[in-house]
Amino acid sequence: MNSLMIPQHLITLAGITFALLVFLACHQLILRLFGVVIIPEDSIGIVNKKWVLFGANKTLPDGEIIALKGEAGWQADTLSPGLHFWLFPWKTAIKIQKFVAIENGQLGIVVSKAGKAVTGGRVLACEVPCKSFQDARAFLENGGERGPQLAIIPPGTYRINTEVFQISTASVTEIPDNMVGVITTKEGKPLSGGDIAGMEIADHSMFQNAQAFINNGGYKGLQEQILLAGRYYVNPLFATVDLQPMTEVPIAYAGVVIAFVGGVGVDVTGIQFKHGNLVTRGEKGVWSEPLDPGKYPINPYTHRVEFVPTANVVLNWATGKSESHQLDENLSTITVRSSDGFTFNLDISQIIHIPRNDAPKVIARFGSVSNLVTQVLEPTIGNYFRNAAQGSDVIDFLREREQRQNDAKKSIGNALEEYNVGAVDTLIGDIVPPPELMKTLTDRKLAEQEQVTYNTQKIAEEARKDLQQARAIAETQPRVVDAERSVAIAGYAADAAIKAAEGQAKAKKLNAEADAEVIRVVGAAEGGKITAIGTAEADVIRQKTDALGAEHYATIESITALAQSGISLVPQIVAGSSDKGEGSLVNALLGSLLAKQITPDKKSQEGV
Repeated sequence: MNSLMIPQHLITLAGITFALLVFLACHQLILRLFGVVIIPEDSIGIVNKKWVLFGANKTLPDGEIIALKGEAGWQADTLSPGLHFWLFPWKTAIKIQKFVAIENGQLGIVVSKAGKAVTGGRVLACEVPCKSFQDARAFLENGGERGPQLAIIPPGTYRINTEVFQISTASVTEIPDNMVGVITTKEGKPLSGGDIAGMEIADHSMFQNAQAFINNGGYKGLQEQILLAGRYYVNPLFATVDLQPMTEVPIAYAGVVIAFVGGVGVDVTGIQFKHGNLVTRGEKGVWSEPLDPGKYPINPYTHRVEFVPTANVVLNWATGKSESHQLDENLSTITVRSSDGFTFNLDISQIIHIPRNDAPKVIARFGSVSNLVTQVLEPTIGNYFRNAAQGSDVIDFLREREQRQNDAKKSIGNALEEYNVGAVDTLIGDIVPPPELMKTLTDRKLAEQEQVTYNTQKIAEEARKDLQQARAIAETQPRVVDAERSVAIAGYAADAAIKAAEGQAKAKKLNAEADAEVIRVVGAAEGGKITAIGTAEADVIRQKTDALGAEHYATIESITALAQSGISLVPQIVAGSSDKGEGSLVNALLGSLLAKQITPDKKSQEGV
């Protein structure tokens, strides 16, 4: 129970607050009884007079709902914040109304409940001076009209009598970058016959001042003038804004402008060009000066821009093959008939170029580049190749492909020059002859290839023979070279031998002379030596002979010689004897030598 009990001090505070509120209410009621009204600082007081006892203006005139002269009813004048007196409750009722606040990014749209009726077929009431609808009396006294108003209320806080004006809000108009706003107005003069949009009007602050637009002669409906990127306070009851992207002319293109609005243009092409009119910028028609690559703020409802490629354009007459520009998406392979009655298909590629300055002429003549392709290029190129094929048989057409291609380039170039189009090149792609002809051509080609093969083999054999002969010559060439070199070397050797012989002869002569001289000298020396030795030995022998006697000296010399020769002093064989039985020394020596020859040496026998 204690947890559910309310503290005493809270009960006391609530009681004091309630008492204060009761006091204030009673205070307001008391003040109100004495005719005193307090208007808060963020509000106004809207007065409703209940009755009028005296005076001529007791009731409102017929059709009026707001009192301007003190009549009974809602009063045009409001009570400002503060104290107001003599407003007794039995006579007036006071409605406290908060200030009208228009937030940033918003605008106030006004519908008046009072005022004169709108006349002249208009749907919006004209703007009158009334301090942005804060002065209802000025609005009504200056001729303000009932219904939706041309004027708007910009962002801010306003003291507006909501019994006179009904206020709603709408977002301001935002035009993003790279976009334009196309305007369609609901008020203004009607367009004259033949015009689809109102011409540009000056001094209306880009449709933000609707009354100035109307006063300056603006037209109702689509407007030629557009809004660029930015924020605009355009009354949505007066004009609608349609966002459209800016016109971008791609690189390698020229933008040809076709204007549906403007004054009647004067043709600037001259008498030479008879296929359409070109006008200057701002006039109705095809502008003679194209747009270069870039972005342009163009109203797409009043102007159309045709993009004309200024770079080389490839168009393919080939079924199922198309370039990215899609200008050749409806073109197909060309079927032709030859002079010999065969039907075959051709794939053709045509390269064209449209000069920048001639782009408006192409559009003036054909309306678009796609029309140029279908109306000129397709029949021109198709008929040319059909005619060319009928003047030749299939085989000749295939054989003379390059010449046909060059002729086509020249002929088609001359034809397209008349249409302000340059023919850069004409290319013949795939040629598909009939199958039966292809078999004949294939057989013929095989026969030709076999003949070429035989000729090639013959040439190869001849080349092989020449190769063998060359190889044999090449193989004997080293021997020929060796022989030639041998002959040369033999000549050199002979010369060298002669030179060597001459040298040897001279050397031998010199050596012989030297040897003779040496022999002579040596002989002389040896002779002198022998003479000297002989003389000396003779002197010794003479002396020994003189000392021993000739017989004894001879005996000693013989014994010495025998001893040195190794002959045994005892005779092994007796060769013979004298009558007296005495052997001579000479006989003994001869017997010894004979024994050596008859009896082999012992060492020699052992070796055997």
